[in-house]
Amino acid sequence: MEKNIKILAIETSCDETAASVIENGNQVLSNVVQSQIESHKRFGGVVPEVASRHHVEMITRVIEEALKNANLTAKELDAVAVTYGPGLIGALLVGVNAAKAFAFAHDLPLIPVHHIAGHIYANQLEHKIKFPLISLIVSGGHTELIKMKDHLNFEVIGETLDDAVGEAYDKVARVIELPYPGGPEIDRLSKEGNDTYNFPRALQDDSYNFSFSGLKSHVINKLHNEKQKNIEINKADVARSFQESVVDVLTTKTMRALKDENIETLIVAGGVAANSALRERFETLTKENNIELYIPSLKYCTDNAAMIGAVAYEQFKRGDFADLNLNGQNYIDIEEVY
Repeated sequence: MEKNIKILAIETSCDETAASVIENGNQVLSNVVQSQIESHKRFGGVVPEVASRHHVEMITRVIEEALKNANLTAKELDAVAVTYGPGLIGALLVGVNAAKAFAFAHDLPLIPVHHIAGHIYANQLEHKIKFPLISLIVSGGHTELIKMKDHLNFEVIGETLDDAVGEAYDKVARVIELPYPGGPEIDRLSKEGNDTYNFPRALQDDSYNFSFSGLKSHVINKLHNEKQKNIEINKADVARSFQESVVDVLTTKTMRALKDENIETLIVAGGVAANSALRERFETLTKENNIELYIPSLKYCTDNAAMIGAVAYEQFKRGDFADLNLNGQNYIDIEEVY
Protein backbone atom coordinates (compact mmCIF):
# COMPACT_ATOMS: atom_id res chain seq x y z
CA MET A 1 0.00 0.00 0.00
CA GLU A 2 1.30 3.45 -0.90
CA LYS A 3 2.43 5.71 1.91
CA ASN A 4 0.08 8.51 2.90
CA ILE A 5 1.80 11.86 2.29
CA LYS A 6 1.32 14.48 4.98
CA ILE A 7 2.32 18.05 4.19
CA LEU A 8 2.45 21.08 6.46
CA ALA A 9 1.39 24.08 4.36
CA ILE A 10 1.90 27.76 5.20
CA GLU A 11 0.16 30.79 3.62
CA THR A 12 0.98 34.44 4.43
CA SER A 13 0.61 36.23 1.08
CA CYS A 14 -1.66 39.01 2.35
CA ASP A 15 -3.49 39.47 5.65
CA GLU A 16 -4.25 35.90 6.78
CA THR A 17 -1.68 33.93 8.74
CA ALA A 18 -2.54 30.33 7.91
CA ALA A 19 -1.18 26.83 8.38
CA SER A 20 -2.68 23.48 7.51
CA VAL A 21 -1.80 19.80 7.41
CA ILE A 22 -3.01 18.02 4.29
CA GLU A 23 -2.86 14.29 3.60
CA ASN A 24 -2.65 13.04 0.01
CA GLY A 25 -3.68 16.41 -1.39
CA ASN A 26 -7.33 16.29 -0.38
CA GLN A 27 -7.75 15.27 3.25
CA VAL A 28 -7.71 18.29 5.57
CA LEU A 29 -6.26 17.16 8.90
CA SER A 30 -6.15 20.75 10.18
CA ASN A 31 -6.74 24.22 8.79
CA VAL A 32 -5.89 27.22 10.96
CA VAL A 33 -6.50 30.77 9.70
CA GLN A 34 -5.74 33.86 11.76
CA SER A 35 -7.43 36.82 10.06
CA GLN A 36 -6.25 40.42 10.37
CA ILE A 37 -9.44 42.06 9.11
CA GLU A 38 -10.16 43.86 12.38
CA SER A 39 -6.65 45.36 12.42
CA HIS A 40 -6.95 46.75 8.89
CA LYS A 41 -10.54 48.01 9.09
CA ARG A 42 -9.51 51.36 10.52
CA PHE A 43 -7.29 51.94 7.47
CA GLY A 44 -9.96 50.92 4.96
CA GLY A 45 -7.63 48.33 3.43
CA VAL A 46 -4.58 46.17 4.02
CA VAL A 47 -1.45 48.05 5.13
CA PRO A 48 1.53 45.88 4.09
CA GLU A 49 3.78 46.80 7.02
CA VAL A 50 1.01 46.14 9.55
CA ALA A 51 0.23 42.82 7.87
CA SER A 52 3.87 41.73 8.06
CA ARG A 53 4.13 42.56 11.76
CA HIS A 54 0.99 40.56 12.52
CA HIS A 55 2.38 37.58 10.60
CA VAL A 56 5.58 37.72 12.68
CA GLU A 57 3.50 37.68 15.87
CA MET A 58 1.25 34.81 14.81
CA ILE A 59 3.21 32.47 12.52
CA THR A 60 4.74 30.20 15.18
CA ARG A 61 1.49 29.85 17.09
CA VAL A 62 -0.50 29.09 13.94
CA ILE A 63 1.94 26.36 12.87
CA GLU A 64 1.90 24.81 16.34
CA GLU A 65 -1.91 24.86 16.36
CA ALA A 66 -2.09 23.22 12.93
CA LEU A 67 0.14 20.36 14.09
CA LYS A 68 -1.77 20.02 17.35
CA ASN A 69 -5.15 19.92 15.59
CA ALA A 70 -3.84 17.29 13.18
CA ASN A 71 -2.50 15.30 16.16
CA LEU A 72 0.90 15.04 14.48
CA THR A 73 4.51 15.81 15.28
CA ALA A 74 7.07 17.21 12.86
CA LYS A 75 8.63 13.73 12.57
CA GLU A 76 5.42 12.42 11.02
CA LEU A 77 5.41 14.98 8.18
CA ASP A 78 6.73 14.32 4.70
CA ALA A 79 7.26 17.91 3.52
CA VAL A 80 6.70 21.61 4.18
CA ALA A 81 4.96 23.79 1.58
CA VAL A 82 4.70 27.56 1.46
CA THR A 83 3.25 30.29 -0.71
CA TYR A 84 6.21 32.22 -2.10
CA GLY A 85 4.25 34.53 -4.39
CA PRO A 86 2.54 36.48 -5.69
CA GLY A 87 1.58 38.71 -2.78
CA LEU A 88 2.81 41.38 -0.40
CA ILE A 89 6.56 40.88 -0.26
CA GLY A 90 6.94 41.55 3.46
CA ALA A 91 4.09 39.21 4.31
CA LEU A 92 5.43 36.49 2.02
CA LEU A 93 8.88 36.68 3.59
CA VAL A 94 7.48 35.81 7.02
CA GLY A 95 5.89 32.61 5.74
CA VAL A 96 8.81 31.66 3.50
CA ASN A 97 11.37 32.08 6.27
CA ALA A 98 9.21 30.18 8.74
CA ALA A 99 8.85 27.33 6.24
CA LYS A 100 12.58 27.26 5.49
CA ALA A 101 13.44 27.21 9.19
CA PHE A 102 10.96 24.39 9.85
CA ALA A 103 12.18 22.37 6.87
CA PHE A 104 15.82 22.80 7.89
CA ALA A 105 15.20 21.98 11.55
CA HIS A 106 13.30 18.78 10.75
CA ASP A 107 15.15 17.74 7.59
CA LEU A 108 12.05 17.97 5.38
CA PRO A 109 11.79 18.86 1.68
CA LEU A 110 10.53 22.37 0.93
CA ILE A 111 7.80 22.89 -1.69
CA PRO A 112 7.34 26.38 -3.26
CA VAL A 113 3.68 27.02 -4.20
CA HIS A 114 2.15 29.70 -6.43
CA HIS A 115 -0.73 31.47 -4.68
CA ILE A 116 -3.07 31.34 -7.70
CA ALA A 117 -2.45 27.62 -8.13
CA GLY A 118 -3.58 27.32 -4.52
CA HIS A 119 -6.91 29.03 -5.22
CA ILE A 120 -7.55 26.69 -8.14
CA TYR A 121 -6.66 23.59 -6.13
CA ALA A 122 -8.94 24.63 -3.27
CA ASN A 123 -11.53 22.74 -5.30
CA GLN A 124 -9.47 19.55 -5.00
CA LEU A 125 -10.16 19.58 -1.26
CA GLU A 126 -13.84 18.82 -1.93
CA HIS A 127 -14.01 17.39 -5.46
CA LYS A 128 -11.65 15.53 -7.73
CA ILE A 129 -10.60 17.98 -10.45
CA LYS A 130 -11.45 16.89 -13.99
CA PHE A 131 -9.43 17.97 -17.02
CA PRO A 132 -9.46 19.81 -19.32
CA LEU A 133 -10.94 22.77 -17.49
CA ILE A 134 -11.09 26.52 -17.38
CA SER A 135 -10.68 28.32 -14.09
CA LEU A 136 -11.82 31.86 -13.32
CA ILE A 137 -9.78 33.30 -10.46
CA VAL A 138 -11.39 36.35 -8.86
CA SER A 139 -9.92 37.99 -5.77
CA GLY A 140 -8.66 41.24 -4.30
CA GLY A 141 -5.44 41.04 -6.26
CA HIS A 142 -6.23 38.81 -9.24
CA THR A 143 -8.71 38.34 -12.07
CA GLU A 144 -7.63 35.68 -14.54
CA LEU A 145 -8.95 32.98 -16.84
CA ILE A 146 -6.67 29.94 -16.86
CA LYS A 147 -6.90 26.87 -19.06
CA MET A 148 -5.64 23.55 -17.64
CA LYS A 149 -5.09 20.35 -19.64
CA ASP A 150 -3.70 18.41 -16.68
CA HIS A 151 -2.33 18.82 -13.16
CA LEU A 152 0.06 21.78 -12.80
CA ASN A 153 -0.47 22.75 -16.43
CA PHE A 154 -1.51 26.41 -16.50
CA GLU A 155 -2.19 28.58 -19.55
CA VAL A 156 -3.38 32.12 -18.87
CA ILE A 157 -5.91 32.96 -21.59
CA GLY A 158 -7.32 36.14 -20.04
CA GLU A 159 -6.55 38.61 -17.27
CA THR A 160 -7.41 42.05 -15.98
CA LEU A 161 -5.72 44.93 -17.75
CA ASP A 162 -5.92 47.14 -14.65
CA ASP A 163 -7.77 46.61 -11.36
CA ALA A 164 -8.59 43.19 -9.97
CA VAL A 165 -12.31 42.70 -9.42
CA GLY A 166 -11.96 42.48 -5.63
CA GLU A 167 -10.02 45.73 -5.60
CA ALA A 168 -12.83 47.43 -7.53
CA TYR A 169 -15.37 46.10 -5.02
CA ASP A 170 -13.41 47.54 -2.11
CA LYS A 171 -13.01 50.97 -3.75
CA VAL A 172 -16.67 51.28 -4.71
CA ALA A 173 -17.66 50.17 -1.21
CA ARG A 174 -15.48 52.92 0.25
CA VAL A 175 -17.19 55.53 -1.95
CA ILE A 176 -20.63 54.55 -0.64
CA GLU A 177 -19.24 54.44 2.90
CA LEU A 178 -19.41 50.70 3.52
CA PRO A 179 -16.90 49.13 5.91
CA TYR A 180 -13.85 47.11 4.85
CA PRO A 181 -13.73 44.53 3.37
CA GLY A 182 -16.10 45.94 0.81
CA GLY A 183 -16.89 42.87 -1.29
CA PRO A 184 -19.12 41.07 1.22
CA GLU A 185 -20.78 44.38 2.17
CA ILE A 186 -21.72 45.19 -1.43
CA ASP A 187 -22.97 41.64 -1.93
CA ARG A 188 -25.17 41.93 1.17
CA LEU A 189 -26.51 45.40 0.37
CA SER A 190 -27.16 44.60 -3.30
CA LYS A 191 -29.93 42.23 -2.27
CA GLU A 192 -31.92 45.26 -1.09
CA GLY A 193 -31.48 47.27 -4.30
CA ASN A 194 -32.27 47.35 -8.01
CA ASP A 195 -30.12 47.83 -11.09
CA THR A 196 -31.33 51.39 -11.64
CA TYR A 197 -27.98 52.96 -12.54
CA ASN A 198 -27.24 50.58 -15.42
CA PHE A 199 -23.46 50.95 -15.15
CA PRO A 200 -21.44 50.09 -18.29
CA ARG A 201 -20.17 46.58 -19.04
CA ALA A 202 -16.47 47.17 -19.60
CA LEU A 203 -14.22 45.73 -22.34
CA GLN A 204 -16.85 43.82 -24.28
CA ASP A 205 -14.39 42.78 -27.00
CA ASP A 206 -13.30 39.46 -28.52
CA SER A 207 -10.58 38.86 -25.95
CA TYR A 208 -10.88 37.07 -22.62
CA ASN A 209 -9.37 40.03 -20.79
CA PHE A 210 -11.10 42.17 -18.19
CA SER A 211 -11.04 45.82 -17.14
CA PHE A 212 -12.58 47.26 -13.99
CA SER A 213 -10.78 50.59 -13.57
CA GLY A 214 -13.16 52.40 -15.93
CA LEU A 215 -16.22 50.96 -14.23
CA LYS A 216 -14.88 52.03 -10.84
CA SER A 217 -14.22 55.57 -12.14
CA HIS A 218 -17.66 55.72 -13.76
CA VAL A 219 -19.32 54.84 -10.45
CA ILE A 220 -17.27 57.43 -8.56
CA ASN A 221 -17.99 60.16 -11.13
CA LYS A 222 -21.69 59.31 -11.28
CA LEU A 223 -22.06 59.57 -7.50
CA HIS A 224 -20.07 62.80 -7.42
CA ASN A 225 -22.38 64.34 -10.04
CA GLU A 226 -25.47 63.18 -8.12
CA LYS A 227 -24.19 64.84 -4.95
CA GLN A 228 -23.44 68.06 -6.84
CA LYS A 229 -27.07 68.13 -7.93
CA ASN A 230 -28.30 67.27 -4.42
CA ILE A 231 -29.82 64.05 -5.74
CA GLU A 232 -30.24 61.45 -3.04
CA ILE A 233 -28.05 58.39 -3.59
CA ASN A 234 -29.61 54.99 -2.99
CA LYS A 235 -26.66 52.93 -1.75
CA ALA A 236 -28.46 49.63 -2.24
CA ASP A 237 -29.18 50.50 -5.89
CA VAL A 238 -25.54 51.51 -6.41
CA ALA A 239 -24.38 48.21 -4.91
CA ARG A 240 -26.80 46.20 -7.03
CA SER A 241 -26.01 48.10 -10.22
CA PHE A 242 -22.25 47.74 -9.72
CA GLN A 243 -22.51 44.05 -8.91
CA GLU A 244 -24.74 43.35 -11.91
CA SER A 245 -22.18 44.97 -14.21
CA VAL A 246 -19.30 42.96 -12.73
CA VAL A 247 -21.17 39.65 -12.77
CA ASP A 248 -22.32 40.18 -16.37
CA VAL A 249 -18.76 40.76 -17.58
CA LEU A 250 -17.21 37.88 -15.63
CA THR A 251 -19.83 35.33 -16.63
CA THR A 252 -20.10 36.41 -20.28
CA LYS A 253 -16.38 36.13 -20.99
CA THR A 254 -15.97 32.93 -19.01
CA MET A 255 -18.85 31.17 -20.75
CA ARG A 256 -17.55 32.29 -24.15
CA ALA A 257 -14.10 30.90 -23.32
CA LEU A 258 -15.64 27.54 -22.40
CA LYS A 259 -17.54 27.44 -25.69
CA ASP A 260 -14.59 28.57 -27.83
CA GLU A 261 -12.21 26.08 -26.21
CA ASN A 262 -14.82 23.29 -26.25
CA ILE A 263 -14.32 22.65 -22.54
CA GLU A 264 -17.06 21.35 -20.26
CA THR A 265 -15.59 21.91 -16.78
CA LEU A 266 -15.41 25.25 -14.98
CA ILE A 267 -13.70 26.11 -11.71
CA VAL A 268 -14.36 29.44 -10.00
CA ALA A 269 -11.88 30.33 -7.26
CA GLY A 270 -10.59 33.15 -5.08
CA GLY A 271 -12.19 35.40 -2.49
CA VAL A 272 -14.77 36.89 -4.86
CA ALA A 273 -15.96 33.33 -5.64
CA ALA A 274 -17.80 33.69 -2.32
CA ASN A 275 -20.03 36.34 -3.92
CA SER A 276 -23.61 35.06 -3.90
CA ALA A 277 -24.69 36.71 -7.18
CA LEU A 278 -21.67 35.34 -9.05
CA ARG A 279 -22.23 31.85 -7.69
CA GLU A 280 -25.95 31.91 -8.57
CA ARG A 281 -25.36 33.22 -12.10
CA PHE A 282 -22.73 30.59 -12.85
CA GLU A 283 -24.94 27.85 -11.41
CA THR A 284 -27.71 28.88 -13.81
CA LEU A 285 -25.51 29.34 -16.88
CA THR A 286 -23.53 26.13 -16.45
CA LYS A 287 -26.70 24.12 -15.96
CA GLU A 288 -28.21 25.60 -19.13
CA ASN A 289 -25.03 24.82 -21.11
CA ASN A 290 -24.23 21.38 -19.64
CA ILE A 291 -21.02 22.61 -18.01
CA GLU A 292 -19.73 20.94 -14.86
CA LEU A 293 -19.19 23.66 -12.23
CA TYR A 294 -16.93 23.58 -9.20
CA ILE A 295 -16.85 26.40 -6.64
CA PRO A 296 -15.22 25.87 -3.24
CA SER A 297 -17.07 26.17 0.04
CA LEU A 298 -16.86 29.69 1.45
CA LYS A 299 -14.09 28.71 3.89
CA TYR A 300 -11.84 27.70 1.00
CA CYS A 301 -12.57 30.76 -1.21
CA THR A 302 -10.57 33.21 0.89
CA ASP A 303 -6.86 32.72 1.59
CA ASN A 304 -6.05 29.55 3.53
CA ALA A 305 -3.19 27.08 3.77
CA ALA A 306 -5.20 23.95 2.96
CA MET A 307 -5.34 25.01 -0.69
CA ILE A 308 -1.55 25.39 -0.69
CA GLY A 309 -1.20 21.85 0.64
CA ALA A 310 -3.44 20.57 -2.16
CA VAL A 311 -1.09 21.97 -4.83
CA ALA A 312 1.98 20.89 -2.88
CA TYR A 313 0.91 17.25 -3.01
CA GLU A 314 1.01 17.29 -6.83
CA GLN A 315 4.41 18.99 -6.70
CA PHE A 316 5.64 16.44 -4.13
CA LYS A 317 4.74 13.58 -6.47
CA ARG A 318 6.92 15.00 -9.22
CA GLY A 319 9.78 16.04 -6.92
CA ASP A 320 9.28 19.78 -7.32
CA PHE A 321 11.29 21.03 -4.34
CA ALA A 322 13.16 24.23 -3.50
CA ASP A 323 16.41 24.73 -1.64
CA LEU A 324 16.90 27.06 1.32
CA ASN A 325 17.65 29.98 -1.02
CA LEU A 326 13.90 30.24 -1.73
CA ASN A 327 12.67 33.82 -1.45
CA GLY A 328 9.31 35.57 -1.58
CA GLN A 329 8.28 37.28 -4.83
CA ASN A 330 5.51 39.82 -5.25
CA TYR A 331 4.91 38.70 -8.85
CA ILE A 332 5.44 35.27 -10.44
CA ASP A 333 4.17 34.13 -13.85
CA ILE A 334 2.25 30.92 -13.13
CA GLU A 335 3.00 29.58 -16.62
CA GLU A 336 6.75 29.91 -16.04
CA VAL A 337 6.66 28.33 -12.57
CA TYR A 338 5.04 25.07 -13.60
